[in-house]
Amino acid sequence: MTHFEPFALDDKILGQGFEISQTLDQLRLEVFPPDARKTLKRFPVQEVATYLGTSVNNLKRLHLEGKGPVPEITGGGRRYYSAEQIEEARQFLDKTGKSASKKYVPQRRDNDKLQVIAVVNFKGGSGKTTTTAHLAQHLSLTGHRVLAVDLDPQGSLSALHGFQPELDKNLSLYDAIRYDEERKDIQATIQKTNFPMLDIIPANIELQEFEYDTPVAMQTSNEGKTFFSRIARSLEHIDPNYDVVVIDCPPQLGYLTLTALSAASAILITVHPQMLDLMSMSQFLLMLGNITRTLRDAGVAVEMDWLRYLITRYNPSDVPQRRMVGLMETILAQDILENPMLNSTAISDAGLTKRSLYELERGAVNRATYDRALDCMQTVNFEIQGLIHQAWGR
Repeated sequence: MTHFEPFALDDKILGQGFEISQTLDQLRLEVFPPDARKTLKRFPVQEVATYLGTSVNNLKRLHLEGKGPVPEITGGGRRYYSAEQIEEARQFLDKTGKSASKKYVPQRRDNDKLQVIAVVNFKGGSGKTTTTAHLAQHLSLTGHRVLAVDLDPQGSLSALHGFQPELDKNLSLYDAIRYDEERKDIQATIQKTNFPMLDIIPANIELQEFEYDTPVAMQTSNEGKTFFSRIARSLEHIDPNYDVVVIDCPPQLGYLTLTALSAASAILITVHPQMLDLMSMSQFLLMLGNITRTLRDAGVAVEMDWLRYLITRYNPSDVPQRRMVGLMETILAQDILENPMLNSTAISDAGLTKRSLYELERGAVNRATYDRALDCMQTVNFEIQGLIHQAWGR
């Protein structure tokens, strides 16, 4: 029998990590030529009408009358619009609409506060990053100015938007909230995405430094003692530029997550309806509640406009999952979103090429599967959009 030869762990995993990184970068170059940046598909008129809150017939009429943007028309007579044209059509409809009460531009008004949504879960695999990406993209397509913040050092949200943290050398939010003289203005960390109304602050491994820096700063400086306010204070610098900020929090209750929650106006908790996931979530809630109570006792109240649980990767034909959902509905009542996010191969298939469902061409997967997934995604995201607008008093 041969014995294992001991090896240096750092050499092995660094080598494997580098090799995987290089392979993924080559894949990115192949998928997003010529400059390795993502482009965006054109959207069929049926989807465009949904995003605009109007009818397909109204869009066709405007086109026939020579008003608004000119769509691309295929040989079969189908109309397709770019994301830029969707926004152009929205502005046109808002200015020329016959009904004064009908507003097509949903952006913040004078007294509306910036909505900051922290998407959290204590356990990986709950669909947290997928939820964050699709919510941010949906809000941008429906006319909101959106900033997505990847606060997870693993950088999955960044990768989904075409950034590869270990190679691109982009700044992360850490650069705007660090404690030393190298701190940057948050504006320097923001990158454009392929969605015209959506910007992103990508992640990188340096985000983890905040977890190490903060305990030291708490002992040595006043800034450390008020660590929980650092993201909120950074966001003040860009407050007028956005309507909604969506933060993909790390899957752990550390200083980064606490700082994000302190900046948030709302919390969206993703949960997979399985017993182990529910047990993990209960521990997360107990720990979070105790920590926020300690903050409140110290004079720092963490107050929210709303908190909702989103059931993710749900299979309605799975009896144990249905039981878990029933249990959650009994306990959490009105705080569960009415619409769950169904488990779908269309979403996972899109992720294989670093795309979201909104970026996926309808013919790339089974059309019935795609249509079901998109309809479910739209229903969930419009429900969340309604909560945002309700917080604005609409």
